[in-house]
Amino acid sequence: MKTFLKILLTALAVVVLATILPGVEVSGYLSAIIVAAVIALLNMVVRPLLIFFTLPATLVTFGLFIFVINAIIIMLADNLVDGFAVSGFFAALLFSILLSIFRSALFSLLKEENQTNK
Repeated sequence: MKTFLKILLTALAVVVLATILPGVEVSGYLSAIIVAAVIALLNMVVRPLLIFFTLPATLVTFGLFIFVINAIIIMLADNLVDGFAVSGFFAALLFSILLSIFRSALFSLLKEENQTNK
């Protein structure tokens, strides 16, 4: 249930960011939910492989190359999901940074809610 809630919160963040950012478009709420699920799957499968293979670049840039990996994940989601479009690399980079910020804020609200219920 918690994973489904996280996907819905990520979909909410995707919709909000698509309305704010000029280079990102989402056709509807269902597409946003699919984008959130695809991003979650790519983060579980592809992201660790990318981090492993680009470890030297990540170490040299003191971890800042992770932002590039996140942008690549967003661009992969753009290719996999119809109804989701990112205009280019820098739009994907900005989208991934803002999505991380939105997700951490929304997930922290979820954690606070769970702690008060215990």
